[in-house]
Amino acid sequence: MAWRRTRTPYKVLVSEIMLQQTSVARVTMKYGEFLRAFPSFRALAAAETADVIAAWKGLGYNRRALALRETAQLVVSRYRGRLPRTSLELTELPGIGPATAGAVLAYCFNIPLPFIETNIRRVFIHFFFARQRKVPDAPIMALVEESLDRKNPREWYYALMDYGAMLGRGRDNANRRSTGYTRQSAFPGSMRQLRGRVLEAMLKLKSAPSSQIARSLGEKDERLGEALRQLADEGFLRRDHRRFYFR
Repeated sequence: MAWRRTRTPYKVLVSEIMLQQTSVARVTMKYGEFLRAFPSFRALAAAETADVIAAWKGLGYNRRALALRETAQLVVSRYRGRLPRTSLELTELPGIGPATAGAVLAYCFNIPLPFIETNIRRVFIHFFFARQRKVPDAPIMALVEESLDRKNPREWYYALMDYGAMLGRGRDNANRRSTGYTRQSAFPGSMRQLRGRVLEAMLKLKSAPSSQIARSLGEKDERLGEALRQLADEGFLRRDHRRFYFR
């Protein structure tokens, strides 16, 4: 994991955003490539949407890419290119919740802030709530705070993450006993898949009406209009008369 060999806030933040809902194996393949394309907050802040989406291709959940660029723009304009060092300021940035903020503070600055993410939750449910169902996060957070290594939170959280990942390869996924557990909907045939295919087509077409986009997909999908509307509303595409472009 190359991101564990750096303390550079930008590089750590990129890895944490990528690791949201994406496997370590897939992030490993894209992490270095993305950093070569955009080596700093300033480089990412100035990037074109199409270039960011192209570099993000293969990671899924493309909204994270735009949120990361927006965060880069705010870091440059509001913080003079330096990532803030408080959870309050970090969570005000797009795409950064309490878990990502806590991870960034621990891994970049060794700041001991309690937080919960998937693997951490799995460890604590496995050991402390072995016979309980519908476990809320509040008692887990209390245990995380009590057990936190305040002198070296970076290594402590690395260990928790690795242990949780190991437990996740077993038969019993303890996270299924969390109140926040939801089974992810199937990707094949979903609107997420269609949106991804539209963006991939637009990387090649650059500019096209919806009819040409439909032909490039190779099949008729009645949801195409809704997918294009969503992508325009969320800042991926813009529409000029009948043609669509990257913003």
